[in-house]
Amino acid sequence: MESLKNIPEFFAGRSVLITGGTGFMGKVLVEKLLRSCSDIETIYLLIRPKKGQEVQERLQDLISLTIFDEVRRRNGLLGKIIPIQGDITQPKLGLSLDDQNLLRSKVSVIFHAAATVKFDEALKKSVAINMSATKSIIDLALNMSKLEALIHVSTAYCNCNRLENEEQIYPVNYAPEQVLTAAQTLDSELLDVLTPKLLDGRPNTYTLTKALAEQIVNEQNGILPIAIIRPSIVTAAWKEPIPGWVDNMNGPTGIFVGACKGILRSLYCDSDCIADLVPVDAAINLCIAVAWHTAVYRPHNIPVYNCTTGTCNPIYWGDIEKWFHYYLYAYPSADVFWYPDGSFKKHQLMHKLAVTLFQRCPAYLFDFFSIICGREPMMVRIQDKILKATSTLEFFTVRNFRFKNDNMMTLWKSMLKEDKNIFNFELTSINWASYIEIYVLGIRKYILKEDPKTIPIARQKIMRMYILHMVSQATVVAIFCWLLLKRSTSTRKKLIETVNICFSLMKKFKKLT
Repeated sequence: MESLKNIPEFFAGRSVLITGGTGFMGKVLVEKLLRSCSDIETIYLLIRPKKGQEVQERLQDLISLTIFDEVRRRNGLLGKIIPIQGDITQPKLGLSLDDQNLLRSKVSVIFHAAATVKFDEALKKSVAINMSATKSIIDLALNMSKLEALIHVSTAYCNCNRLENEEQIYPVNYAPEQVLTAAQTLDSELLDVLTPKLLDGRPNTYTLTKALAEQIVNEQNGILPIAIIRPSIVTAAWKEPIPGWVDNMNGPTGIFVGACKGILRSLYCDSDCIADLVPVDAAINLCIAVAWHTAVYRPHNIPVYNCTTGTCNPIYWGDIEKWFHYYLYAYPSADVFWYPDGSFKKHQLMHKLAVTLFQRCPAYLFDFFSIICGREPMMVRIQDKILKATSTLEFFTVRNFRFKNDNMMTLWKSMLKEDKNIFNFELTSINWASYIEIYVLGIRKYILKEDPKTIPIARQKIMRMYILHMVSQATVVAIFCWLLLKRSTSTRKKLIETVNICFSLMKKFKKLT
């Protein structure tokens, strides 16, 4: 019976199409399918020529990554990847007629993961990538003779204008066609003026266009075998392909990098709010399992799967701050600008004050000495980028979102034991303290490109930076007190009186003990 097939058996002999295969999630998806469903027939990767590189060159860059080492050792698997030249922002995905016909006749499963995840993307570009591409994928899928499942990768935050989110497609105030037409006909300046009105309580164009893309998908209810996956904050690999593997600076990763270098000293964040992290391998395993379930069981509606941890295994921003600091000092960066001693601030005024005193002022001072020494000033420019990036996250770090994930949990319980062992997305078993350790080590190795062998030397350096940090703080306090005492006789007398009282209390306490 078809329904008794396990996941690798289902994918055997079938061809899949992946958009966004060169992105963070896409890379893990391609590797996982090749390694765990090795009898798959073909993986068609939609790739756009970029920066003077043809699609074949971009494919070689992809498969030369460390995460493909095991797949590379198994002869013939990498040959199953076929690059298809295209551009998701173009009509019909920029595909040639021959490639359209090839995909229509061969593909059984589509994973549509391509998206712009830039929160501050201009509306015109965000619409083209997140909405027009979804419409083009559906148009192609409608003519696929073998299609059994189309998996649309959305985001748990597409409805962030509400704090409670069920696994359902929520209505949006504007029809997708209206926004598509506006983006195609109006100039960018006029669109920028209209954007705040269109956002409807959302903080950025990313979440808006992902919500509208779901509306486009919903139009195929009962027509195409579609399912929607909504990951929350996708972070470094938990177990596979390599624990801690990460290749971008999005979300918490960028925060961690700035903090470990000592140049990010404050983040506007409520430590009591849930930080809904999801390791990338868990999200990909769910995508594959949902494709299998959609094809085999053919649900009558469009199921939505919130790939989230907040309701089943929550981690709070305060936990992240505590554990990150601990492992940051255990595995420090070998090259820091200053001692990493930042913190989360719940009150925006305190955050802004800390940013001014401990980020902006030192940046200007650093650049001033750089100019004197004949070096290019760069710290103010770096700070501008950091503050721009962190400001886009503030909407999410001070609100407590709750995402129901009953569909994900139900699917997990219904899976065969052998599939659970291979395609693990059982998020309740994550030990967050251990995972943050893996995450920090992954950032150090794969983002900062620092050899683990340098950790002992880095620890010695961080101790010297700590001493310098404490001396500088004591110096600033001493100068402040000196200036205060010099200008005010009454303050000086009160300080002397306070010190005398303290000494007398200490003497009395000593006699009592």
